[in-house]
Amino acid sequence: MATVIDNDKNTYTGIPTSKMLLWIGIVSIIMAFAGFTSGYIVRKAEGNWVEFNLPRAFTISTIIILMSSFTMQMAYIAVRKNNFKNAKTFAITTLGLGLAFVFSQFYAWNVLVDNGIFFVGNPSGSFLYVLSGLHVLHLVGGIIALIIVSVKTIQEKYNSENSLGIELCATYWHFLDLLWIYLFVFVAYLA
Repeated sequence: MATVIDNDKNTYTGIPTSKMLLWIGIVSIIMAFAGFTSGYIVRKAEGNWVEFNLPRAFTISTIIILMSSFTMQMAYIAVRKNNFKNAKTFAITTLGLGLAFVFSQFYAWNVLVDNGIFFVGNPSGSFLYVLSGLHVLHLVGGIIALIIVSVKTIQEKYNSENSLGIELCATYWHFLDLLWIYLFVFVAYLA
């Protein structure tokens, strides 16, 4: 097995360029969601806001994404220890949990529709669809990254000396986990 060393280091900072770009992307996503949640608060204060209970599927999806964050971290740790069998198992499990999260979101949206909460209509429903939908959109990017990482993990292209790809994927995945927890707590308990 050939070892590939990542030479993507920025000559000024010594930090890989791809890692810097990931963090710039994460900050811009944070800013976008901060804007949407601020808009949520302002619009709710104006009145004409329908209160409703969140579907239980949102709670289930929160548990799923927490589990996926754990399995993603375990995949990364396994790669760093050159434990290829566990790395493959945890990477594929994370991918499956990511897909289960997306499925649970679609199921929650169906429950909302069944309860008369639509994207068009009262702003309370619209905001919920936008917040959860944008999160799913960003999660789809994470799933694409997970597919690539899972394939490379199966091919044993990552190891203790070359783990930047899985590290970047893990960072983004943990960010998506924290973002969802923030959105769930915000909509369910704070707003």
